[in-house]
Amino acid sequence: MNAQLEGTLFVVAAPSGAGKSTLVNALLEREPAISLSVSHTTRPPRTGELYGRHYYFVERGEFEREIAEGIFLEHAEVHGNLYGTSRSTVQTLLTQGRDVLLEIDWQGAEQIRRSKPDCVSVFILPPSRAELERRLRGRGSDSAEVIERRLRNSRGEIAHAHEFDYILVNDAFEDALDDLQAIVRAVRLRSVLQWQRHEVLIAELLAAGT
Repeated sequence: MNAQLEGTLFVVAAPSGAGKSTLVNALLEREPAISLSVSHTTRPPRTGELYGRHYYFVERGEFEREIAEGIFLEHAEVHGNLYGTSRSTVQTLLTQGRDVLLEIDWQGAEQIRRSKPDCVSVFILPPSRAELERRLRGRGSDSAEVIERRLRNSRGEIAHAHEFDYILVNDAFEDALDDLQAIVRAVRLRSVLQWQRHEVLIAELLAAGT
């Protein structure tokens, strides 16, 4: 019997308003074998967001203590708030053979690539700057000041898109979702993984005929 293969770590990043969360949630419905790692954050919850499902909402002091204790696989300050991913949660899932998806920003993705260079990273772009602004304002959950800050910061975020393994444009949602799922499926079919998964079959196919 083959030893348990470690799962693949997928990293998805985008500027605010590109539709990252909507795409990720739709992908998880299509691909239930992927586990979403819930991040810690110091930002206040938006309407409808639940502790432990969307984020672990914590005070800044607690978050900073967790940084000092080395709890996070990655952490970054984004738009004035701190975000981080639990090291133990991710590693436990990967060791169990589960694929794990991190929905983080480019700074966190950069840290992940250094510590886990075999991760698969995807950057999502909006179809235009006008559409990005429309989506941000259409949320109805952020102040005008926050929206302007997110729009300003988006230029710096998008400048790092070329560092990712894949880039997709979220224009027509279903097309973007198909593209994201295609990336996941292609990664799972990589020869190094398939050779290990089908070790018995390959041994049989290579055996001398009778």
